Amino acid sequence: MQTFNELYNKTLKSALDNTLDQIINSNESYDTQHLDCLLNPEKHPIVLNMGNCDCSVEHQKECISRCPFDAMSIKEGGVSIDPDLCMGCSECIRGCASEKLTASTDIIPALKAIRSSKGLVYAIIAPAFLGQFSDEVTPGKIRTALKQIGFDGMLEVALFADILTLKEALEFDKNIQGESDYQLTSCCCPMWIAMIKKVYNQLMPHVPGSVSPMIACARVVKILHPDALVVFIGPCLAKKAEARDKDLAGDVDYVLTFQEVQNIFDAMGIIPLEMEESEKEHSSKAGRIYARTGGVSEAVESTLKAINPNRKINIRTMQADGVVACKAMINDLMAGKTDANFYEGMGCKGGCVGGPKAIIGVEAGTKKVNAYGEEAEYKNPIENPYVIELLDRLGLTTIESLLEDTDIFTRYF
Repeated sequence: MQTFNELYNKTLKSALDNTLDQIINSNESYDTQHLDCLLNPEKHPIVLNMGNCDCSVEHQKECISRCPFDAMSIKEGGVSIDPDLCMGCSECIRGCASEKLTASTDIIPALKAIRSSKGLVYAIIAPAFLGQFSDEVTPGKIRTALKQIGFDGMLEVALFADILTLKEALEFDKNIQGESDYQLTSCCCPMWIAMIKKVYNQLMPHVPGSVSPMIACARVVKILHPDALVVFIGPCLAKKAEARDKDLAGDVDYVLTFQEVQNIFDAMGIIPLEMEESEKEHSSKAGRIYARTGGVSEAVESTLKAINPNRKINIRTMQADGVVACKAMINDLMAGKTDANFYEGMGCKGGCVGGPKAIIGVEAGTKKVNAYGEEAEYKNPIENPYVIELLDRLGLTTIESLLEDTDIFTRYF
C-alpha cells in the first residue's frame, strides 16, 4: 500500500504529464480516501487524518487540547477533525506523536485549473516570499518561474497590504479618540481574526471590517478581469481555511503553499535562480513588512503619522505572535493590564515568515522581509502612486473613500 506522500508525488507528476486517469483507473495499491483527498481537497478538512491513531487516550486528550478552536474530538480509531471548525493552525500536526496528521493540499486541482483556464491566470504571492525559493532569487525571477508553470502574471499582495494599511490608519484616526478606545488588528492573519471571532466574540466591535490583503487582491483582480483564475501562494495553511470561509468563498480559487510551489518547480525542473528578470515593483515598505511580527503595527503607525501628524492621541502598539501569546495578550487587555490602543496579533511565531509551510526559517525570513522593505522606493502607502492609481481605477477617487463600506475591501462579519 502506497503512503500518502508516495501517492502525492505520483499524482503530482501525473498531473503535469496529463496522465492522472491512468493512476485513477490503475490496479495500483493505494488508499482510495488518500486519492480523494488529493483530487478533491475541498471535500476534506484542512488537516487530514491519514490513519488510525495508536496513542493512548491520555495522549489523544493532550493532542486535541492543542487546538484553539475545539475542532478535534476523540472517536473510535483516534482523533476526528471538524472541517467547519478547523482553521489550519497546524498545532495538531506539529504535536502528533504518531505522525498520522498531515496538511491538505490543493496542488492537483490547482494545476488542472491553471492548465484548462480560458481566462487569465494570476498568482498572487504573500509578502513573506523573499528567500523562500533560494537566497538570491529576486521577485522578478520568481515571476518568470511562475509563468513557466502556466501563470500569466504574478502580483505581490504587499500592494494590497498597502491599501489595507491606509484603510486601518484612516479608521484609527477617525474612531480612536479617547484614552480607553482601542483597535484590534491584523486583518492579514486568518488565525488571529478567527480567534477573536470564535473565542473572544465580545471584542469583535474593536476589529476593523477589513478583508485580508489576500482577499482584497483577489477581488480586485476579478473586478478588472472577471474571467481570471486567482491562486494565492504563501507560507500559511490557515489561508486555505480563509479561502473556504462561506463569507469569502469564490474570491480566491486555490491556495498553494511555498512548499507546494517548490514541489511543482522540482517536478518540472524549474530553477528560479536561472530565470530571466521580470521586475515590477508596486509596493511600499509598509506593505512589504506585513510578513513579520510588528510589521502591521509599524506600517499603520507610519501611515497614521503621514495622514495626521498633529494627532493628540498617538498610537500605542502591542504585538503578539503564536496562539499562546495572542491569547495572553487578549487576556491582559480584558483584565486591564495594558494601556495600548492598537493590538496586532499573528497566529505564527515570527509572523507569516514563521508559517508552517515556509521553506526557510523565521530568522532568515525576517531578515529578507526587512531588507526588501528597506529597498522599497516608497515608505508608506501615502507616498505610493500605485495605490492612488489603483483606487482611482476602482472608482475610489479619494483615500477617504476607503472608510466607506465597499464590496472590495470590507468584510461583513
